[in-house]
Amino acid sequence: MADSSSGRVVETKRHSALVGFLIRLVKEKPLGTVGGVITLLLLLTGIFADVLVPYPYYELHTADILAPPSARFLMGTDFMGRDLLSRVIFGARVSVIIGLSASAMATLVATFIGILCGYIGGKFDLVVQRFVDAVMCLPNLIILIFIISIVGAGILQIILVLGTVWGIGGSRLIRGAAIGVKENVYVAAAVAIGCPTTRILTRHILPNIMAPIIIYFSTVVPGVILTEASLSFLGFGIPPPMPSWGSMLSLGGRKYMFLSQWPIIWPGLALSIVVYGVNMFGDAVRDILDPRLRGGVGRYGVGVKKEEKRNDSKK
Repeated sequence: MADSSSGRVVETKRHSALVGFLIRLVKEKPLGTVGGVITLLLLLTGIFADVLVPYPYYELHTADILAPPSARFLMGTDFMGRDLLSRVIFGARVSVIIGLSASAMATLVATFIGILCGYIGGKFDLVVQRFVDAVMCLPNLIILIFIISIVGAGILQIILVLGTVWGIGGSRLIRGAAIGVKENVYVAAAVAIGCPTTRILTRHILPNIMAPIIIYFSTVVPGVILTEASLSFLGFGIPPPMPSWGSMLSLGGRKYMFLSQWPIIWPGLALSIVVYGVNMFGDAVRDILDPRLRGGVGRYGVGVKKEEKRNDSKK
């Protein structure tokens, strides 16, 4: 931008997309900001779990079985004398790995199915959507237990099963976005000049539905974490001795809950806080990135303020 008084060129500083997103998050979504902090703490805890734990999660302290919180064991110990703080921290690593990996796979599956059904349409869309309807009609937990009982329990199996089942159900969202983009003029122009279908999908449709895809990913993560905890609680999740918040609630917590409540309180509290925080952050991301949810007030409500000033000046 040119400065007429001095003749110098003044460069206008523009915030990057990430900085602009963070500014809007802090100003418009305080609960989303809190959720973002909780999500960041979860990621850091999972990454640096080896450094943060005071003891190995499998180490037994037979002289301190079901010990209450103390200076030595900040959260107490479980029914085998293992430090609860160490197991809760490693449980965060399990939640991070499964939450992000299964959500990423679910996003890929949903994008692949949704973009093909939305663009191709016709009989192909009809047949695939009836299959999607059948999957969505059945309870997710029943389907997951049935599949895991066949393929076996483990981190890789949990990621593959959760990613596939959640992705099939989420393809409806991506399909609707792809149908909306398909009707645009530039897609018709690409078809008219003989552009290959793969190029149309990757260069014209996919970039224009990235906002719904990102929103879908952010909203799937807490659901995946909670589903993994439910499966582990029922014995179909992460096999011992690897700690999972769900298995911690089930194996020792439920059996010895009348002798000591700490093995139930800490993993349950960690699971509740993480699911709440990631949910709030995902909702904030959806509200900020989806232009349909911003309403007609403009950014930061500037449009409303200007309209009020005009009305006051007319009076």
